[in-house]
Amino acid sequence: MSCSIKGMSEPTQKYSITMPRDIAEAARARSGPSGLSAYVAAAVARQIERDNLNELIAVAEAEHGPITDEEVQALRDQLQQARRQQTPGGANAA
Repeated sequence: MSCSIKGMSEPTQKYSITMPRDIAEAARARSGPSGLSAYVAAAVARQIERDNLNELIAVAEAEHGPITDEEVQALRDQLQQARRQQTPGGANAA
């Protein structure tokens, strides 16, 4: 996990990648004014963050055992409650 994700202000380099045409077209359609390169870079950065998180989970589970469904649900409930408290108007906010 030595790779850290930097902001888009870091120096860039041009790469050639291959992907299915339908995925490329959908990405281009959604990329907006920032462009396809920024859209793809953000998607890759999110994937790296997920991969890093999965590695952390594997290490934690190796040390402490697997996380139960009940623990996951309890944490989801805590997250929902925290979001409601942070949102103006509580759960009724759009």
